[in-house]
Amino acid sequence: MARNPLPALNRARLALRRWRRTRPFWAAFWTALGGFVILYLPLAPVGKLLHVGIGGISGMAAGAILMALAGLILLLPGQRFTAGIIAVIVGVASFPLSNLGGFFVGMFLAVLGGSMAMGWMPEKPARRRRLRRDRHRGGADGGDGTTDLGTAATATA
Repeated sequence: MARNPLPALNRARLALRRWRRTRPFWAAFWTALGGFVILYLPLAPVGKLLHVGIGGISGMAAGAILMALAGLILLLPGQRFTAGIIAVIVGVASFPLSNLGGFFVGMFLAVLGGSMAMGWMPEKPARRRRLRRDRHRGGADGGDGTTDLGTAATATA
C-alpha cells in the first residue's frame, strides 16, 4: 500500500514559501535574469566571439558578477543593500561594455533587481498585544487610561 505523497509535498511547498518570504527573492530573481541575459548574448559561437573582442569578455564578466550577486542577495539578506548597489552599478556599466547591456533588457532587469534589493525590508513579526503597566510610568497617565489635566499641563510646559 503506497503512501500519499501530497501532504509531504504540501509541507515542502509551505516551508519553501516561508523561507522565500524571509529573503528578497524577487530582487535576486530579476538580478539573476538580467545577468543571464547579459551573459547569454556574448556566448555566440567561438568564431563570432573572437570578432566581438573585449565586448564579449566584459559581457561574460558582467553577467557572471550579476548572477553571483543574485546568489548573495538570496543567501545573505543582511548584505542586500551592498549587493544591490553593486548590481545597479554593474547593470549600468554593462550598457557600454556588452551589446548595449543585453539590448537594454539585461541592463533594465539588473537595475530593477538591484533597486528591489536595496528597498527590501524584512517583515516585522506580528506584535502581540500585552498590557503593560509600566509603559506610562512617569507620564501624565495614571495607568488606568485617564489623564490628570493639571499634571499634563505642567509636564508639557
